[in-house]
Amino acid sequence: MGGARSKSRRAAVQALYQWSIDPLPATEIISQFNEEGILAEADGDLFEKIVKGAVDEVISVDQALSPHLSRDIQQVDPVEKALLRLGGYELMYLPDVPYRVVLNEYIKLSKTFGSAKSHQFINAALDKVAQQSRKLEIADYERKKTK
Repeated sequence: MGGARSKSRRAAVQALYQWSIDPLPATEIISQFNEEGILAEADGDLFEKIVKGAVDEVISVDQALSPHLSRDIQQVDPVEKALLRLGGYELMYLPDVPYRVVLNEYIKLSKTFGSAKSHQFINAALDKVAQQSRKLEIADYERKKTK
């Protein structure tokens, strides 16, 4: 998969999955990934920012996601939960990353890690979070698209 930022997101999905199974402090998981060389070709700063951020803001991200899920977040498959939480975190807290990039990255990752239809589930939920947290950016994009 693509460049350093994409590799960071891919590793972040694995890290957040690990955290959901064994909730160690994010800093320990980040250190472990660094020590194991998993981040050799990744953007380490982005990896650290989104893993730490998704863990630190898990409650607010889960609250933003919950109205758009067909089941309780705790019942969502751990891989899909990691994808949703990371994508939700980026949409809500990293406005410098265009929302379409965030959606595309996590849809791609869901096709790699998720079940057959998980990309539809991830796309639908993250799109709703984007519509809430990126209203101006989406309106601007739509305006430019119609010109």
